[in-house]
Amino acid sequence: MIQVRPAASRGHAHFGWLDSRHTFSFGSYHDPQHMGVSALRVINDDRVEPGAGFSAHPHRDMEIISYVLEGTIEHKDSLGSHSRLKAGELQVMSAGTGIVHSEYNPSASDGLHFLQIWIQPDTRGVTPRYEQHDISSLRGLQLVVSPDGQGGSLRIHQDARVWLARFDGAPLGFAPVAGRSYYLQVARGEVTVNGIALAAGDGATLTGEAELQLSGAAGAEALLFDLP
Repeated sequence: MIQVRPAASRGHAHFGWLDSRHTFSFGSYHDPQHMGVSALRVINDDRVEPGAGFSAHPHRDMEIISYVLEGTIEHKDSLGSHSRLKAGELQVMSAGTGIVHSEYNPSASDGLHFLQIWIQPDTRGVTPRYEQHDISSLRGLQLVVSPDGQGGSLRIHQDARVWLARFDGAPLGFAPVAGRSYYLQVARGEVTVNGIALAAGDGATLTGEAELQLSGAAGAEALLFDLP
């Protein structure tokens, strides 16, 4: 079964400097029908105005993933990390026992568009950690987040994996494992999963599918979450 979450049905918060669409309940948006899927708790589709951003704030016991679609994020945290992530780069921050970080759009003219994802960890109180990778050159279906860093993927403290599907016009296949939970989020372009058409911002819970056949035009991208 494929249960579509249309982009237009997501929660919406607009603060002038930030335009954010919430796939699941977040902040002032509360929807008991959309509290997450398995350990996947947050997918926020954020657009940040030039020169604006999230000032220093704390997190703990959460695996936080950011994927930049357009523009640049300037990241600073209490671990001493200070970096910039450009379009096509991915970061993972394990908040663990506690971390304070800020995220800004350093450009004076260009907007920032990124996905912020929260996955609940399977172990609380871990040592905070930060990693980032450039995944802009990847094509096809590629593992980008995992619990063990397989294939150079970024590590998280959860039996969960995130696959990047980046299309060049050829279809992609994926074999789900019985008993696992799956969620697909379209990042850009139009993607079809088992004959169901999805547009940018759409998501879908995938239940009981024997196989997944994914297709999209060149330049389309989606994230496939493989969850406990």
